[in-house]
Amino acid sequence: MDELRRFRLALGAWAGGGPRADTAAVAARELAGGGLRTAVLVEGGSDLAALETLAARHGRDLGAEGVAVIPLGGATNIGRYLDVCGPPGLGLSLAGLCDVAEERHFRRHLERVGLGADLTGAGLESLGFHVCVADLEDELIRALGAEGVQQVIEVQGEMRAFRTFQNQPAQRERPVEHQLRRFLGTHSGRKALYAQALVAHLDLDRVPRPLERLLTRV
Repeated sequence: MDELRRFRLALGAWAGGGPRADTAAVAARELAGGGLRTAVLVEGGSDLAALETLAARHGRDLGAEGVAVIPLGGATNIGRYLDVCGPPGLGLSLAGLCDVAEERHFRRHLERVGLGADLTGAGLESLGFHVCVADLEDELIRALGAEGVQQVIEVQGEMRAFRTFQNQPAQRERPVEHQLRRFLGTHSGRKALYAQALVAHLDLDRVPRPLERLLTRV
């Protein structure tokens, strides 16, 4: 198990509290002391996959640069992770990515740990936190276009599954962009798979702004 994975696991146990939290905190501090400088707090595994894939396309290895991308397991966990990564805990430089519907959680907890007051969207960006409208999948679908996304689905061998999905009564009258967004989230692991695949297929001059700005920040 590499050090970055060990750090993520230790950090999760520390943030989760409970009887293992103190031991996990010691482990996380030791691992962070090996050159970690920045924690990028993202909602889930698809954000992690997208950011690391984009970094690789630019010839960057975030882990080797001392940047740890940390999936929160949901935006409502941002407070716990700010407590362990931010000023109350490890004191790392911070950045992050969230969906527009979850922005309020990020604002509230960034303010709580002393990283801002009455934060606006511009204020969040100045701190390194960027907001997807409506979410990462929506951003990538708009960047690639419906045809481009379907080409990626074809490469993944899932076009038949997508056509079957389109023919479901609840989907037939929806725009194809809505169908695609819903399809990408229908199975466990599919969001991360397609986050990686879509970013790999994307022209670098059409990278969604939140993802591009976040990578530039770190």
